[in-house]
Amino acid sequence: MHETNKRVVGAKAEQLIRDYLSANDYEILEMNYRCKQGEVDIIAKHGKYYVFIEVKYRSSTKYGLPEEAVGIAKQRRISKAALYYLYSHNLPDTTPVRFDVAAILVDTVHYIKDAFSYVC
Repeated sequence: MHETNKRVVGAKAEQLIRDYLSANDYEILEMNYRCKQGEVDIIAKHGKYYVFIEVKYRSSTKYGLPEEAVGIAKQRRISKAALYYLYSHNLPDTTPVRFDVAAILVDTVHYIKDAFSYVC
């Protein structure tokens, strides 16, 4: 896929997720958060939880479902970035967090709450 097409598809996927989160009472705090420990696609607040969301898009199931692409290495990087985010924002160790995956297949969102726990 051409780089411009990837950006267009990525922007559409991000908009789908933003719409989904807004409709379900999430407050988006950060998009594409990056630090030396890793990156998180979306950081949101949902009730008492700080939610770290990985977004995965697939145009077909030829290479598996989108959520299957969030392996242990990716979970570890997200976990480390989440810990850094909490630390850098002076949030206590007891802050409730959740790791979710937003899996998009074409234009259908499959949102998985508590997709994984901290991986260190």
